[in-house]
Formats: sequence, C-alpha cells, structure tokens
Amino acid sequence: MNETKLQEFSMGSYIPGNRLKVVVWFILNSFFLNNHLPIPVTFKVWVLRCFGAKIGKGVMIKPAVNIKYPWFLEVGDYTWIGEHVWIDNFVNVTIGSNACISQGALLLTGNHDYSKPTFDFSAKSITIENGAWIGAKSVVCPGITCKSHAVLAVGSIATSDLDAYSIYQGNPAQFVRKRVL
Repeated sequence: MNETKLQEFSMGSYIPGNRLKVVVWFILNSFFLNNHLPIPVTFKVWVLRCFGAKIGKGVMIKPAVNIKYPWFLEVGDYTWIGEHVWIDNFVNVTIGSNACISQGALLLTGNHDYSKPTFDFSAKSITIENGAWIGAKSVVCPGITCKSHAVLAVGSIATSDLDAYSIYQGNPAQFVRKRVL
C-alpha cells in the first residue's frame, strides 16, 4: 500500500502568471476586495479590470470577496457577487449576465488526485451561465457548468453540471424541480 508523500507534491507545470503580478494582486485583493471596508463597487471593478478581469456593466461586488486570479475571471452584466464569496480560480471562471453568486459561496477550480501519493494538482474551468443562482454557502466544483437560470440551493455542492431552468439541492446536489420564471 502506498503512503501519501506530500513532501513530493508539485504544482507541475502550472504557473498562474508573473510572480510579481501575483504578489501585487494578493496585496491589493486584501485591501480592496477581501475586507469589510466600504470600498465603492466602481473602484473594485476598476482594480479587477486593471488585473485583466473582464467585468460587465452594473456588476455588484459586496464586501469580503476573495478572487484568486482576476486575469482568469469574466463576469457579464448586472451580476451580483455576495459577501464572503471565494472565487478560487486557478483557471477560467466565466459568470454570465444577471447571475447571482450568494454570500459565502465557493467557486472551486482546483483539486488534488487523492489516488496518487504525491497528491497531484489539477484545475478545471467553471461556467455559470446567464441568470443562474448559486445559493449561500454553496460549492461549485471544478469543471462544472451551471446552465442558464439553474439554481444551486443554499449549502449544496455541485459535483456535476446543472441543467437549465432547474433547481438542485444537497450534497451532492440533486435535481429537485424545474425553475419557472
């Protein structure tokens, strides 16, 4: 039986960007996004755009939002990102227009291979399509697409794609019913 050998862990060929850019972003993220100070949303959006994020018009970003790498983030128009949302985007996260990422939600693009003793790292993109709603304290796992107007209920974990106009709940999230607007 193999034993875990975390001392041999490596990110492999993964490099998120220029080291100086990463360090500067981590500092600015702490000051302007991941805190409870009353920073104007327009300034938060400007800072994100300066670091390569593609942010649409009318986007709402609440306090204490943590974004790993803004250059891997695209957000459509009139989308809401709630308090304490963590966008852990080692790779692309695309959020459509009129979507809602509720407070405390986690969009998780990175994972590890538990079957390997070296706990190899992998990352897969996440797509949240137009009108989708990710409930408070929910988790969207790597590689997931939440299709148009899908709902992930409070505290649920999306481990597979969510169909359009459908409501999902639980861990792992299961289809509950159609969403009628």
